[in-house]
Amino acid sequence: MALDRVSFNYNGIKAVDELSLEVPGGISFGLLGPNGAGKTTLIRLMVGLLRPRTGSIQILGKAPSRKTAHLIGYMPQLHSLYSELSVWHNVDFFARIYGMRDKHRREQQIEEVIRLVDLWPRRKDPVLNLSGGMKQRVSLACAIVHKPPLLFLDEPTVGLDPELRVIFWDYFTALTQQGATLIISSHTMDDAAHCHRLAFMRQGKVIAQGSPDELRQATGRPEATLEDAFLYFIHRDEGNA
Repeated sequence: MALDRVSFNYNGIKAVDELSLEVPGGISFGLLGPNGAGKTTLIRLMVGLLRPRTGSIQILGKAPSRKTAHLIGYMPQLHSLYSELSVWHNVDFFARIYGMRDKHRREQQIEEVIRLVDLWPRRKDPVLNLSGGMKQRVSLACAIVHKPPLLFLDEPTVGLDPELRVIFWDYFTALTQQGATLIISSHTMDDAAHCHRLAFMRQGKVIAQGSPDELRQATGRPEATLEDAFLYFIHRDEGNA
């Protein structure tokens, strides 16, 4: 995946500012930054829901479009579930949208992901009867049901308890080992520490990128945490402004 000088404005405000980025295949790549840094806008540009004002985006060797939609999974920050449908029927709907026509395989995959997100006993319940955290889990199941080679996850672990976080990250790691590429936005250092590579974002720009260890080492402090590294690059960026 490659982005070249991509920009996008909301009412004259630069949400993404001439951003260039390359993401190797088969890794988990984290976009880390505070609210308003441009993470969600960047993901929406990469999945093709928004078009850049300037610059170009290539995913899987092509520009984002309907032709590439079945090759990606997208879990938005705000879920897009159908509240009156059951957990099962929501996941089934998205599986069909992603092109899973074989009924037997589709049902196997639906069961697998519903069990993964620990909602099998609630599979027949309407989504409107679920808690916010449970809805988050259904949204993840919908994004991964077709096992896409490229997966975009916008704050995927929000509302999850520590045990489920571990289960999800074990699954994400297994996906990358199978060759999938994950783009994950987050503002938590726990998520960031699990990623192979990170891009620190601020005001629509990438202010630093590298592996978690590389970013920590760049501070020159052996005991530095990722939070320390993020603050270090913010101060450096302010000094260069």
